[in-house]
Amino acid sequence: MNKPTLLTDSRIAIVGLGLMGGSLALALREHCAQIIAVDPNPDTVVYARKHKIVDQIAERPDRILPQADIVLLAAPVSGILELIQSLPKLHPGEAIVIDIGSTKVDIIEEMQKLPPRFDPLGGHPMCGKEKLSIENAEAGLFHNATFAFTPCKNTSKSTQQFAEQLALSIGANPLWIDAETHDRWTAATSHFPYLAAAALTLSTPIDAAPLAGSGFRSTTRLAATPATVMLDILATNQINIIEALDQFQEQIDQIRCLLQDNDLENLQNLLEKSIYQREKIITGSNRIEPS
Repeated sequence: MNKPTLLTDSRIAIVGLGLMGGSLALALREHCAQIIAVDPNPDTVVYARKHKIVDQIAERPDRILPQADIVLLAAPVSGILELIQSLPKLHPGEAIVIDIGSTKVDIIEEMQKLPPRFDPLGGHPMCGKEKLSIENAEAGLFHNATFAFTPCKNTSKSTQQFAEQLALSIGANPLWIDAETHDRWTAATSHFPYLAAAALTLSTPIDAAPLAGSGFRSTTRLAATPATVMLDILATNQINIIEALDQFQEQIDQIRCLLQDNDLENLQNLLEKSIYQREKIITGSNRIEPS
């Protein structure tokens, strides 16, 4: 089986049909030749068939993967690592392999061990919801989102071009970045915010619930993400997340000291600096240009 150069010619197998995999299936189904899927959850399989989310689906990867020339790994990080190790036995031919895991260093290291017949590439669309099941999947999830791609040493130019087609077809903005930088940045922008939301939730007394308005709800939204999924991410990005925690602690300590000293002038300056920095971060994320 030859690797396709055009998205419209590709037969894509999505492994893992939760929120992200299901949303990819919905977003891609009008842009490729066929979408097939694998998910070990029988309820997910039934739901996908009932709602015609994919052309074909099975619980076992050996029944699906040999038919695909593109393999998209959309499982949790630990599942992706296991799938990469099993892929040579599950897929006998050539294939482009792209993952969408939330951390990249460990995945890229494992991908680079694949036989030469595979053309691997790391990926991570910067979007999502705290409710992760296929029932919450939506085709528009990727619109205006950054789709980070982290090449392996052996990623071909044609696969990089294919990845850009894929990202643009679902309305995302491709960004090329090395795995180490990706994990360092997402520790600050994605993984630590989950922990901050969890810590805020845990430090809020339950009897304050009558006054938990929209600000509290939006700030703690990520705390509703299933812990089993987040543990995978935290375990594969520990050093960067601990660094983000340390930097946050420094800011909290500074704010605490200014409050304790009743130094309202410098506290105001610090808070106004945060407004300016937030604007720079948000504006910068919206100005990413496709490579």
